[in-house]
Amino acid sequence: MSAAPHSHRAALLIDAKCTLGEGATWCAKTGRFYWTDIEGARLWRYDPSDGSSTFWSMPERLATFALCADPHYLLLGLATHLAFFDLATGETRHIVDVEPDLNTRVNDGRCDRQGRFVFGTKDEGSPLQAIGGFYRLNRDLSLERLPLPAPAISNSIAFSPDGATMYYCDSPTRQIRTCDYRADGSVANDRIFVTLTDATGEPDGSTVDSDGGLWNAQWGGGRVVRYGADGAETGRVDVPTAQPSCVALGGPPKGLSSERPQLDTLYITSARIGLDAAALAGDSQAGSVFTATPGWRGLPEPVFQGAPA
Repeated sequence: MSAAPHSHRAALLIDAKCTLGEGATWCAKTGRFYWTDIEGARLWRYDPSDGSSTFWSMPERLATFALCADPHYLLLGLATHLAFFDLATGETRHIVDVEPDLNTRVNDGRCDRQGRFVFGTKDEGSPLQAIGGFYRLNRDLSLERLPLPAPAISNSIAFSPDGATMYYCDSPTRQIRTCDYRADGSVANDRIFVTLTDATGEPDGSTVDSDGGLWNAQWGGGRVVRYGADGAETGRVDVPTAQPSCVALGGPPKGLSSERPQLDTLYITSARIGLDAAALAGDSQAGSVFTATPGWRGLPEPVFQGAPA
């Protein structure tokens, strides 16, 4: 399937007014959409079967998270550490601190196709410096740093359908990078995948569709762009807010009446942070969740295969 660039526009789904919406994730098992308000320290969940939304308050800023093989848990990437979260009780279980000696926090993350959690950090100082890192939490809960360039703001972590290619970025560079990603966890052949050419916008969160296209939310640009595996732009969704932040391809759960195939709905989070009163007056939907149906289908989100001790 294909679509011409600039041919789609996202529509409002949830007026959540998140300060910093992020972490768009579709759970294929339950047919629910999860996201986080980082600065609001809240985990959100939307159920399309009845249109309801709910949230959990977090012990600190929740930057990213992952579904787990055990559906009772999520893996949390909190500002300072990783933890398991029990969806039934609200209990968190500490796993490991992240960069305790640096003025950074956890930022973007996704599971690889082997069920390991790959994530990055961002500098909390001013001016921003490239002092963060990219890490992997393995199934045995060991943490290792990946030999990739240090970012100021890590983002765009995603994996090709076969798991052999990893995408990532340091947002201020306005470039998305890629590398060979081997089943044993080693990386090689790090290179530039695409350089943004629009006058505005930085690469933020990404997802990969079943045809291998990378969908990237472009912060400050009001758009989501699809790139083919060769880096060429093959689709675009205009978003009616300035700061789209992350994307996921989802769809109705099994058994829910729908004429559309599953995983063909693009969910888009956004943010209000950094917008003054005048900007918000002209961008009243900032911090909302949006959807579009651009014509591609997604893949089930990989789940973390580790478990609480």
